[in-house]
Amino acid sequence: MKTYIYKVIVAAIAIILVFKFTIGNELAQINEKINFFSSTDGRKKIVTSIKKEIRKANERENYLDEEEKILLKNFIQKIQKELK
Repeated sequence: MKTYIYKVIVAAIAIILVFKFTIGNELAQINEKINFFSSTDGRKKIVTSIKKEIRKANERENYLDEEEKILLKNFIQKIQKELK
């Protein structure tokens, strides 16, 4: 009976450790990200970075390269034909 109890205790500890180092670690990272997005400082940083990226995009002369222009043009033409 003692060996059974020892085996159960060792198995329980092993399961707890495996959970902690695998799933528990992932849950902790997800929880940190949720806390970052829900805090006012986190939201301010996100808004600031979005504004910065928009400014950089506005300073660019061309948004698309030639291949992207052709793809979008063909796509828009297909949509226009379908809508007629």
